Amino acid sequence: MPALGVAQDTGRVVRWLHAEGDAVRQNQPLIEVETDKVTVELEAPADGTLASVTAHAGDDVTVGTVIALILAPGEAPPRAAEPPAGRPAASPVARRMAREGSIDLAALASRLGRPVQADDVRAALEGGAVAAPAPIPHSRAPTVDGAASPVSPAWRTMAERTLASWTTTPHFALQREVPAGRLLSWQERARERTGAHITVTDLLVRAVAHALRAHPALNCSWSEGSLVAHGSIGVGLAVALDDGLVVPVIQDADTLDLRALAARRVDVVTRAREGRLEPSDVQGGTFTLSNLGMYGVDAFTAIINPPQAAILAVGRIADRVLPLGGMAVVQPALTLTLSCDHRAVDGARAGSFLRTLAETLEEPAALVS
Repeated sequence: MPALGVAQDTGRVVRWLHAEGDAVRQNQPLIEVETDKVTVELEAPADGTLASVTAHAGDDVTVGTVIALILAPGEAPPRAAEPPAGRPAASPVARRMAREGSIDLAALASRLGRPVQADDVRAALEGGAVAAPAPIPHSRAPTVDGAASPVSPAWRTMAERTLASWTTTPHFALQREVPAGRLLSWQERARERTGAHITVTDLLVRAVAHALRAHPALNCSWSEGSLVAHGSIGVGLAVALDDGLVVPVIQDADTLDLRALAARRVDVVTRAREGRLEPSDVQGGTFTLSNLGMYGVDAFTAIINPPQAAILAVGRIADRVLPLGGMAVVQPALTLTLSCDHRAVDGARAGSFLRTLAETLEEPAALVS
């Protein structure tokens, strides 16, 4: 089981693309593995015959564990051996909770007969019964008659991270209504000039990157009592899936022209919805954009994506009554809500960033280059 991320302890087998005994070729797709962020299709490392498969669909396996062999022609599989001793399989959150709560993780894993999850440690801390292993569907199933429904690892991770963010990060939010008439006009001009299908989201990403470059104080993280500045700008896009939420990143967003930015956005969002993101696609984010305008939402407040310092929530573009030259005028507008980590950003810096962003959206001529 390969390590697909820095903090990954386990991987879940989604499915084998070949059966035991099949001949496989090097670089041929062999298995799909799911982590808490992405599902990855792994390739065969060599030519040979697939043998000694020990992990099957739905199994959570510790990183580094041998899950199968590829035998050369005429090679016999080795005799079965006892599994090597090592640290018990557990999710990163479960491992941290066990350490902080003085829970014997090895004993808990042995009793469960499967990798330990955060809910298992929580039950042990509360003195309750630890749930028996249950099948976890790929997508989130609705509850029926009040019965609990199992969720995917991605949904569980989303729940744990948003809870941790909301309860440990001092949030504050600023809101501003922005006229969007010129933004829509420039969207059409951008499409004509680039020949690409430029969306409002593309212009928002470009505007956010522009504002972050002008206000590097927002492009930082709070870590162990210190501010960590980020040298590059990676804008994450919150993408809702059936089994959770993923945030693929448009790296170096401030250096991309609109055509390249739109192509990158189409690529990562499409692969996110198809479950084909690579670990590198979700790394390097320094700021997140969450747009619910396509669902008819006027305004909302988003939860910060740690360790980032801020997240921007964007509502739909709709006709509203706004002042213009001392008159009440109906014109298209959208609402921006900026949530910030008060440890990393104060109100003045956040307000200055939001003002620059709003002014850029009101007159976005520079964004079409």
